[in-house]
Amino acid sequence: MDPLLTAADNALRTLFAPPRACEPTPALGIAEADLDPAQKKLAGALMRVNHVGEVCAQALYTAQAAVTRDAGLRVHLLEAAREETDHLAWTRGRLEALGARPSLLNPLWFAGAFALGLVAAKVSDRASLGFVAETENQVAAHLQGHLARLPEQDLASRAVVARMKDDEERHAAQARASGALQLPAPARAAMRAAAKVMTTTAHYI
Repeated sequence: MDPLLTAADNALRTLFAPPRACEPTPALGIAEADLDPAQKKLAGALMRVNHVGEVCAQALYTAQAAVTRDAGLRVHLLEAAREETDHLAWTRGRLEALGARPSLLNPLWFAGAFALGLVAAKVSDRASLGFVAETENQVAAHLQGHLARLPEQDLASRAVVARMKDDEERHAAQARASGALQLPAPARAAMRAAAKVMTTTAHYI
């Protein structure tokens, strides 16, 4: 019962409460860039997509932690979720600074990611970790693409994305070190396709 209550609490806080970071944002002390309207719109859209990714990360880790019977793995997943809460707060801060809004479909994204996390965790802990590793690898690659697209002068957003990329790569490495299974190629391709739909939609909605 406790894991389920924790999951419900996390869902409500992720979707409806202002996120609170434990660590200061990497954008702290960096002056806001003088962006033209097109640059500001692009930066806001990219940070909205990144914010959606963090909403999904909360759902994924919370679902997996609720299902696993391994106490050590549960601690690992909840710690990763805590770090992702920092990312959630940092990206929300950038949205506000850029005059952009979060995705209107965040409840849908959360529900979908939570369901996927439950399915992966029900298979086995190693499959669950494999899903984490592949997700984090794809997110890191996605963030690298955003670093190439963000306006060069938007140093605040770039600092946040660069730090997030480092953290996601570390999460993937930790999952592999904990015994993550290598997901089959069709599963990895399906994950990329689903992520493409999500990121394309969240860019605008």
